[in-house]
Amino acid sequence: MNPTNPTNPTNGLSPPSCHLRVGTSGYSYPEWADAGFYPPGIPAREMLPRYAQTFSTTELNYTWYQMPKAAAMERMVPRVPAGFGFAAKLTRTLTHEIDPHGWRGQAAQFREGIAPLVQARRLLAVLIQLPPSFDRARDHRLYLGRLLEALEGLPLAVEFRHRSWADERVFAGLQSRQVTLVAVDVPDLGYLFPTLDVVTNPDLIYIRFHGRNTRGWRSGNMQKQFDYNYNPAELQPWSSTTIPRMAAQAHSGIIFFNNHVRAQAPHNARILMEQLENQGFALGVQSSKR
Repeated sequence: MNPTNPTNPTNGLSPPSCHLRVGTSGYSYPEWADAGFYPPGIPAREMLPRYAQTFSTTELNYTWYQMPKAAAMERMVPRVPAGFGFAAKLTRTLTHEIDPHGWRGQAAQFREGIAPLVQARRLLAVLIQLPPSFDRARDHRLYLGRLLEALEGLPLAVEFRHRSWADERVFAGLQSRQVTLVAVDVPDLGYLFPTLDVVTNPDLIYIRFHGRNTRGWRSGNMQKQFDYNYNPAELQPWSSTTIPRMAAQAHSGIIFFNNHVRAQAPHNARILMEQLENQGFALGVQSSKR
């Protein structure tokens, strides 16, 4: 684990007041029924209400693959408890397959699609996940700045995958815009953005656990990439030190497990929830001790 950012020191860990939520990146996985998280034969439409019996938040993955539609967002809201919140991943045509001429219109379309979550006060964050190829070149810096301006007013969080963005000037720029830098748990590969606990937005911390399958990440195969099962000892430094340190600098936080293969994500999320509860955190509107 990397040491805390020297520009954001904290002296001691007081009783936690940060409102944390823990969940998974996506929830609609048929294989989770095979692994025992969902009952056998569960219809896809029943997965979200069942998921919300355990977790108080989810990260919407499908909005990366396709532009969100307002009608679909409206239908999701009554299917979860009143305190349930969503993070929505920005569509890939704005992060990975950028149209230099049409991206502004797509940004407006994304805003329109997630508007029901905003209006219902259920949108916790918009995740701008950038690919490893998106390094800190000048044209990328300019585009990211314009994209953040186009999405201004939404709760924004940026996840970098290229390590060139691990720079104090980047952190200061995000802080000036009140944009959250996403903290990640990933394999120790030279090109990846490192594991840091830098807090750039006092309103929100955002942490994503991707697993530590080095061979899977090198393969480029997404199923292998996210096939990893954390053991409690691997999560303990996060729950006992890193998350409390970050939480001491923010009002709220969301934590997602992206190692979705074979329902490892919900299993690991519940382990972390129990560890955080033992640290004194009250998690979302649900408890892991059900």
